[in-house]
Amino acid sequence: MDWILWVLPVGLLLYMIIAGLYQRRQLKTLTEEEFRSGYRKAQLIDVREAKEYDNGHILGARNIPLSQLRMRHKEIRQDQPVYLYCESGMRTVRAAAVLRKKGIKDLYNLKGGFKKWNGKVKKSK
Repeated sequence: MDWILWVLPVGLLLYMIIAGLYQRRQLKTLTEEEFRSGYRKAQLIDVREAKEYDNGHILGARNIPLSQLRMRHKEIRQDQPVYLYCESGMRTVRAAAVLRKKGIKDLYNLKGGFKKWNGKVKKSK
């Protein structure tokens, strides 16, 4: 029985390592400087909900909430890079998984999400 107490933490650690490596394959995380230097040549998608987007978003971003992404993925071109962001970066990982299943592969994520963004912001309301 003591071996179970040892195997469970080791298994959890291995799972976290594998999940982290898989996430890196899903999308590349960029610093704000890297993100800023490339997002004007890409499709900039805010995957937060509409209310969050309206309260402030990166200038030039389109809002396609994660909750609608499976239905609206055809609005995103496959031949251009896609720069994604959410509030902290967690939803972007899920959004990237959805988009990869739909054939969109050139995906980038803003490190720390919108809450770490220091660039220009637009408010819709």
